[in-house]
Amino acid sequence: LAPEEEAGIEVAGFGLGQLETQGLELVTYVNTDRYCAKELVLFPRQTCPEHIHPPINGEPGKMETFRCRWGKVFLYVEGEPSKNISAIVPLGSSPYYTVFHEVELNPGEQYTIAPGTRHWFQGGNEGAIVSEFSSTSRDEYDIFTDPAIQRMPVITEDEA
Repeated sequence: LAPEEEAGIEVAGFGLGQLETQGLELVTYVNTDRYCAKELVLFPRQTCPEHIHPPINGEPGKMETFRCRWGKVFLYVEGEPSKNISAIVPLGSSPYYTVFHEVELNPGEQYTIAPGTRHWFQGGNEGAIVSEFSSTSRDEYDIFTDPAIQRMPVITEDEA
């Protein structure tokens, strides 16, 4: 990564205080009113929680293609549930994971998620690096199954 990209790494903890198990690290290369490109980094077995990208201002939700660059990622989308999933649902969060159609992505493999599709994903035993190519990203509008999740950081000031 270039120095300015390193400075722009986002650490998404989702307000859960469980970054190692439920979180995501990402670098956004470009995000315009037409398209977006990001790198998603997952620690070993780290999970990006279940969510959807809803329609915004009459436009369909975000369409995104995940391309695995390194490691392994287990992606779960709506559809016929897989009999035995490879991911480990984070402890205490099982009510917030509802889609279990598994798509395993290894380096060089990709999958496109249609707008409005509920999904979640988890890095394999060594973690994963995934390139995301999508329509405009509006993360602040993402709807998570877990109502405790805060997608955008909340900054509080301590009283002196």
